[in-house]
Amino acid sequence: MKAVAYRQSQKIDHSESLIDVELEAPAPGPRDLLVEVKAISVNPVDVKVRERVDPKGEDKVLGWDVAGVVYGLGTGASRFKIGQEVFYAGTINRQGANAELHVVDERIVGRKPASLDFAAAAAMPLTSLTAWELLFDRFAAPYGKSGEPGFLLIVGGAGGVGSMAIQLARRLTTLTVIATASRPETHDWVRNMGAHHVVDHTKPLVDQVRPLAPQGVAYIMGLTHTEQHFDEIAELIAPEGHLGLIDDPATPPDVTRLKGKSAALHWESMFTRSLYQPASSGRQGRILDEVADLVDAGVLRTTFKENFGKINAANLQKAHAMIESAQSIGKIVLSGF
Repeated sequence: MKAVAYRQSQKIDHSESLIDVELEAPAPGPRDLLVEVKAISVNPVDVKVRERVDPKGEDKVLGWDVAGVVYGLGTGASRFKIGQEVFYAGTINRQGANAELHVVDERIVGRKPASLDFAAAAAMPLTSLTAWELLFDRFAAPYGKSGEPGFLLIVGGAGGVGSMAIQLARRLTTLTVIATASRPETHDWVRNMGAHHVVDHTKPLVDQVRPLAPQGVAYIMGLTHTEQHFDEIAELIAPEGHLGLIDDPATPPDVTRLKGKSAALHWESMFTRSLYQPASSGRQGRILDEVADLVDAGVLRTTFKENFGKINAANLQKAHAMIESAQSIGKIVLSGF
């Protein structure tokens, strides 16, 4: 089968940072699906793994966002039938999905939204799961419109996770959403996603956010460059508030700054359940099914922004370079071989 892999960690402009390869088709194990990959999207985790994990000459395949068709079933797999359209984000300890065929545990798979094509659907799984788990599992924010009003600050609102977090909070909670963005086009994007207020993270955040939330911000998502904003986050967070991080701060923040307010710090990794809690990983499949229902009902929308073309090494190199530039808006997708 066709696939895109890498054999050594290289800068993305190196001619062999990503290469087209032919690999043997994988066989599904117990409770696995064998999926024919129709479209994939690219996330910062693809870049991080390529830079940090050296496969020492072996073919390592990246890719953790998939929309495709069930092609085969492993023993005990019963959630889906051959021919069904699905979407999912995979797991970090198996080969990725930048390949014609991919194996995945059925418990972390959801049905593809019927109203979306494969490219638009592939933009959603990883970021939807990350945003959902941050908001409802880590923060335990009240789901539904009967909860107490409060504020959610999203630092880095125009990226994939931020774009989904804005929608989930705006559509499924009573929270007032404040998102950060620094360019006119990203300001427009986060407003279109549903942010009530937009502030510029290249300028002092306290001066912009405090007038909107004078009693403090109950929930803060640090999605990018947390070390640059942590002092202001510590000042803005409400007593007994919640801070959730998904990035990898170059300098660990001084978390003692949160002690006086009894504020909670949460790390979120979408891969935790599949790595450490396989029995609970079925929740991710159920979340994706609910996301699909919400998309088909017109409540949520895809964050697909740009299709870079066929799934091949040259196009994936361009996608990785765009992710590394920190200038991307929404999600980059590739589709077909």
